[in-house]
Amino acid sequence: MVSTADVRSLFDADGLPEPDDLPWYVAPLPRWLENFGLRLAGVIALVNLVGTAFGFWYYGFHPVPLSDPLFTGQFAATPTVMWAFVPDSPVATLFIAVALGLWWLGRPSEYWNVLAFFGCWKLGFWTPFVLLAFSDGFLAGTTVPMYLFLFFSHLAMVVQAFLLHRVSEFPIGPIAVAVVWYGLNDLVDYFVPIVGTPHHTFIPGQTYDAALGGYTHPPEIHLVAAAGAVALTVTGTALALATWRAKRRAGELD
Repeated sequence: MVSTADVRSLFDADGLPEPDDLPWYVAPLPRWLENFGLRLAGVIALVNLVGTAFGFWYYGFHPVPLSDPLFTGQFAATPTVMWAFVPDSPVATLFIAVALGLWWLGRPSEYWNVLAFFGCWKLGFWTPFVLLAFSDGFLAGTTVPMYLFLFFSHLAMVVQAFLLHRVSEFPIGPIAVAVVWYGLNDLVDYFVPIVGTPHHTFIPGQTYDAALGGYTHPPEIHLVAAAGAVALTVTGTALALATWRAKRRAGELD
C-alpha cells in the first residue's frame, strides 16, 4: 500500500542533484515538478521511446499493419539519403529518452543532454505552432483527439527540456554540436534541400510532385514554418548559452 510519505517523496529533493540558483527564464519549472520528473526519469525515458516509435510510424515507417508497405507517407516521398532529416520530433524524443535514461543509469552524457534540450525546445514548440497556424488543414485531415494529442504531447516535450539543467552543465562543446545539427536541419528543411525538395514535416496544403522529387512548398506555408523553426533554433541557442553562463556564475559564488 502506498503511503502519504511515499507520495511526498516523489516531490522532494533527497538524493537528487542540487539545483543551482538560476534565473527563472532558464529554470522556469517549480522545484517540486523538477524533482518529480527526475524521480521518474526511467519511466519518462521509456514513455519517450514509445513516443519515438509512434513518431516513426507517423512519418511512414510501417512494420504494422502488415498490409502496408514498410515505408510509406513522408519517408516514401523523400529520397532515402535524406531520411535522417525527416522524423524531427521522434529524433527529439529519442534524444531526451537517451539523456534521461543515461542519467538514471548513472552514466550521464553532456552531448545527449544538450541535444535533448534543443530538440525538446524546438520541436516541442514548432509542432503546436504549425498546428495552430494551419489548424483548418490539420483538422480536415485528422481527428480532434489526434490533433489534441499531438498538440499537448509536444508541449510536454518543452517541460522535459527544463529538467536538464539539473543534470547538465551545458558545456560549450555540446552546445556547438547541437547548434550544428539543428542549424543543418533548418538548412535542408527550408533553404538548401540538397536532394529533392525541402524536408520539413508535411503540412496540409503541400502536394507530392514526382517531377520535383518531393513535396511542393507553397510560400504561404513554407515561410511560416521556416520562420518558426529558425526562431526556435536561435532562442534555443540563446537559452542554452544563458544556462551555461548562469551555471558558471552559480559555481563561482559557491
